Amino acid sequence: MTPTHFALSSAFLLGLSGLAFNRTHLLSALLCLEGMMLSLFVALSIWTLQSSTTSATATPMFLLAFSACEASAGLALLVATARTHGTDRLQSLNLLQC
Repeated sequence: MTPTHFALSSAFLLGLSGLAFNRTHLLSALLCLEGMMLSLFVALSIWTLQSSTTSATATPMFLLAFSACEASAGLALLVATARTHGTDRLQSLNLLQC
């Protein structure tokens, strides 16, 4: 396992464990998701450069565009939640109540 592969794998697993174990605020969950997407983007970019094929060169850009859309949707949900409930704590949200 190369040091780059280890660093990217550990960054992804750190974001995943933060998402799984630290469920107090919606903002921290969104930051963990962004960290996971960033590590996937860097890993996919490095893989595309190492494989030197032209068929997969646009794939990291699609992932980056998807990550930007996910971040904007998450920010919109955070603002809507903070306005309606007054906080971004996940324990105060009731999914059965509209």
